[in-house]
Amino acid sequence: MQSVFKFPLAITVLHLVERGDISLDESLRFGAADRLPGIWSPLQDEYPQAGVDVAIRRLLALAMEQSDNIAADLLLRRIGGPAVADGYIKSLGIAGFHLADGEEGLHRDPTAQYRNWMEPAAAVQLLRLISDHPPISPEHTAMVLNWMGHARRGSGRIKGQLPAGTMVMHKPGSSATVKGLTAATNDIGLVVLPDGRRLAIAVFLTDSTAGDAARDAVIAGISKAIFDAATAR
Repeated sequence: MQSVFKFPLAITVLHLVERGDISLDESLRFGAADRLPGIWSPLQDEYPQAGVDVAIRRLLALAMEQSDNIAADLLLRRIGGPAVADGYIKSLGIAGFHLADGEEGLHRDPTAQYRNWMEPAAAVQLLRLISDHPPISPEHTAMVLNWMGHARRGSGRIKGQLPAGTMVMHKPGSSATVKGLTAATNDIGLVVLPDGRRLAIAVFLTDSTAGDAARDAVIAGISKAIFDAATAR
């Protein structure tokens, strides 16, 4: 999954907010021990020495819009670990999903990323659920979709070849490229059609030797083909 897991994580956090276990206004401590040199984290870039309290609301926005890895790990720790998110998503009837590690684990052991997985059909099922029969409140559902609509990474994937102005609410995920092999280039999202219907699309590219542009183009081409078929008269 790589950062695709931040979508089910956000749904889990908001479920716990609605249950009264945590609050969006609660602050979590980003301490020196939480720093991970070299990891993608706008939060860490902003506070390189750490030592700051950050509201859960902002951590969710950072994780979803900017794919902030440290923000995601702080949220995972607050809810009780990956097993909590794994259990909640499965309780929604999503079977093809497994979350075992947070970002720190993936950073320290690259082989751990293969323990976090999601079947494309399960990703589409979760997207359809949040779109059509959300398990969280309308307010919180709107927050999730707004974050996905403002995602700053992966714009060349699902959105890459769609007509200008098409609304895409997505969550990409990417691994590093090591010795010419890229373990994961992913994107899942909802594409709003001209008539208001929403397409749910999930594409996962695993262990690819193609370059960055080629991998993004594969996802963009699949998305465009689906869009064209859905809008054909």
